[in-house]
Amino acid sequence: MSVLETIEKRYSVRGYEDKEVEEEKLQKILKAAQLAPTGVNAQAFKVYVIDTKKNADKLKEVYSAEWLIEAPIVLAVVSKANDAWIRPWDSVNINEIDATIVMDHMILEATELGLGTCYIAAFHERPLIDLLKLSEEEHPVLLTPVGYPNAEPRETGRKSLEELVEYI
Repeated sequence: MSVLETIEKRYSVRGYEDKEVEEEKLQKILKAAQLAPTGVNAQAFKVYVIDTKKNADKLKEVYSAEWLIEAPIVLAVVSKANDAWIRPWDSVNINEIDATIVMDHMILEATELGLGTCYIAAFHERPLIDLLKLSEEEHPVLLTPVGYPNAEPRETGRKSLEELVEYI
């Protein structure tokens, strides 16, 4: 499958089979995180692999949709802002940009492997911080369940390229 075919195949999965993700597939997803580009290659992030069965109650506090804990695992990307590159001309810390790139790499690899995912940014931060035992310097950025899909894609429209792209 080409990269574009993988991108076209990916959708936000909101239902999962009761089936474990093979360790080999999980390791490939985590390898994709390791290979993700980050500002000056600082790799100012950590990926947490959360077992949904062991942590179901706490995960329900983090995000209430039942389909989250249908998946066997949830991946959390946590940024370490103090270790991330800061643009010198405007002092913007790119830790959240880096974390998003990391999540995107993992989600595309999961799709390539026949697994479903769903970007989640609208979660309750405090219970996740408590679950992961994060320090003050660590900030959870994104979550995704990972598992075998048991839900069809919802129809989502896309703007035309003419609306999204400008040539100058």
